[in-house]
Amino acid sequence: MQLRHTYTNLKAIAWVTIGTALFSLIFASGKFVAGWSVSPLQILFLRYAGGLATLLSVVAARREHLSNYRSKKPFSHLWRAIFGASGGGAIIYASANMPIVDATAISLLYVVFVILLGVLFMRDRLTVQHIGAVAICCAGASIIMASRGAFTAFRLAYVFPACIAILGAALMAVEGLMIKMLSRFDRAMTVLLYVNMFGILLMAIPAFIQWRSLQFETEMLFALLGPIAVTAQYCIVQGYRLASLSIVGPIDYTWLIFAGVIGFLFFGEKPTLGVALGSAIIAIGGITLAITKPVASERDSKSPA
Repeated sequence: MQLRHTYTNLKAIAWVTIGTALFSLIFASGKFVAGWSVSPLQILFLRYAGGLATLLSVVAARREHLSNYRSKKPFSHLWRAIFGASGGGAIIYASANMPIVDATAISLLYVVFVILLGVLFMRDRLTVQHIGAVAICCAGASIIMASRGAFTAFRLAYVFPACIAILGAALMAVEGLMIKMLSRFDRAMTVLLYVNMFGILLMAIPAFIQWRSLQFETEMLFALLGPIAVTAQYCIVQGYRLASLSIVGPIDYTWLIFAGVIGFLFFGEKPTLGVALGSAIIAIGGITLAITKPVASERDSKSPA
């Protein structure tokens, strides 16, 4: 029984890790275009448009009708889209207006927020092993932040972006809670269709107000974030479906690892021994979470595939 539980946790952790890696690239998009004066809302709109186009193509390829993906909780999907779009926009803004590692570090407060929400609303029960594993992940994240020089060059001008990053973390945590809840009732494709459809509707007017004229090739480049986001969303939904928030939530600490990789590959930020050490410690924390024994009263409802 314990072996099966560990396998399920490992699957959930793997799904969320892949999704986190893809989202790290998306959230860094604001940094890539920091000198282009492109609004984060414009990036989000194009991302959602690309995502919806991808999903509709999948539905068409399956020769299915959209009515097959109708949800009984459409307003819950709307709220999830509101929180997700707002949180994503906040993190993109923060990453574009302060050092990417600093913004990522602050945004990782998401982990604390989502665990608390899981305890309050999903009745997740934290054991000593749970708390120890989260502490290990947090220690690894702290080492990476210190080695990458997070906050060492923190300026007064970064205060506002930092507050936006904290707000983004809270909004993303609420979205995480709603993903967990909705994954119990709807298929992954249903969840993805609703969030991208509502995302377009929510971003249309704000994006239009702040729209900047770009070359067609550049707009298509942003639209290509859609398929990446859809893949990331699918991974996150699958992971959240399999395990409790107290298990999958701390895996978002890998976000800091991926941010460091992006910084190295695209912005010339040199890797350090601290990054490698912190990454290894986070991995240990993830393994500890995977083998954490379930609380006797913990019950995870099965959801449709």
